[in-house]
Amino acid sequence: MGIKRMQTHPSSTALILSGGGARAAYQVGVLLAIAKLLPKGAANPFPIICGTSAGGINAVAIAAGAGHFRRSVFELARLWQGLSPEMIYQASLGQLLATAGHWLVSLFLGGLGKYNPRAFLNNAPLRDLLVDRVDFSGIQQSIEAGALRALSISASGYTSGQSVSFFQGAADLDIWHRASRVGVKASISVDHLMASAAIPLLFPAVRLHREYFGDGSVRQIAPISPAIHLGADRILVIGVAPQVADPSAREKHTRYPTLAQVMGHLMNSIFLDGLDTDLERLTRINRTLAAVPADLVRQFPLGLRPIKVLAISPSQPLERLAVAFKSEFPMGMRFLLGGMGAFRHQGSVVASYLLFCSGYSRKLIELGYRDAMAKEQELRDFLSIETSE
Repeated sequence: MGIKRMQTHPSSTALILSGGGARAAYQVGVLLAIAKLLPKGAANPFPIICGTSAGGINAVAIAAGAGHFRRSVFELARLWQGLSPEMIYQASLGQLLATAGHWLVSLFLGGLGKYNPRAFLNNAPLRDLLVDRVDFSGIQQSIEAGALRALSISASGYTSGQSVSFFQGAADLDIWHRASRVGVKASISVDHLMASAAIPLLFPAVRLHREYFGDGSVRQIAPISPAIHLGADRILVIGVAPQVADPSAREKHTRYPTLAQVMGHLMNSIFLDGLDTDLERLTRINRTLAAVPADLVRQFPLGLRPIKVLAISPSQPLERLAVAFKSEFPMGMRFLLGGMGAFRHQGSVVASYLLFCSGYSRKLIELGYRDAMAKEQELRDFLSIETSE
């Protein structure tokens, strides 16, 4: 079925889907709530869609089906609800032992040249899944039909150290260059998604053009900026970590942190901290602009504009939900993660990023749906959705 030509949301509204591995299922629950609130047959409410890492996979799925927003969200939910770890990476006990042996031999021999190990996990099944389930040609069709203005997928260059936002969109959109981050025009493909989701050391980097790229959350100091460069003045951000307004006091601990706890700390730093910092920065800019008289702004242009932002994030830590589904990991992963302490309270963050299974995904989708519906009126106001009589 073709895409009928339509007009998108009257303002330049953007959707930002952050990275987070298996946690990205939470975003699908929020999108399901939005699909429910929208009138039947409504146009895609997000002319600009930006995604990173696993959030990039969700972004492409929605962008490719932007002409049929509600249907695309339902199909994405079915995909997540049917996932298993084996559909994302190879992690049997035999495969993990072979990988461990490969790493040990390389370390003891001082390297194996072109046969050096590249990652702990082989995510070839993910590539096969994306090729089979995502219609990348639908992105351009959505753009030409007026259902989408731009799609951006971010990845991190291992040589340049830059955060690169590859975007496909309307012809009048321009590239951008900022400190350590650039915007590059591209036809988004499975390689861009595999690069954006290549968690360092866990998944292999992907070569795009002249450079190898890894997970887009790495060194992404301004996750909201691609949407702004693409013209957004209203941005819905769906995160995968609870917003902590007033952090509790540090508790006293005498036990040394487990390897899983240390890794979880690093993964949170990669996936979560940049978004929180950028949201805080944007809030300060909005407040500053609101305090400057309009005539002064016209007289001395600041190169800034107010951006309306609505952020939706989990109402509870997602790692708490992961431990109950540890039996859905392949035996090899249960052995590896258990030895690292990933199924203990303090180390479960790692498991929450890697647990691509139907039970865990359903829990996250349910939570995302509830959290979004708890902000129903805010969503209606933000997206200009009238309350049905």
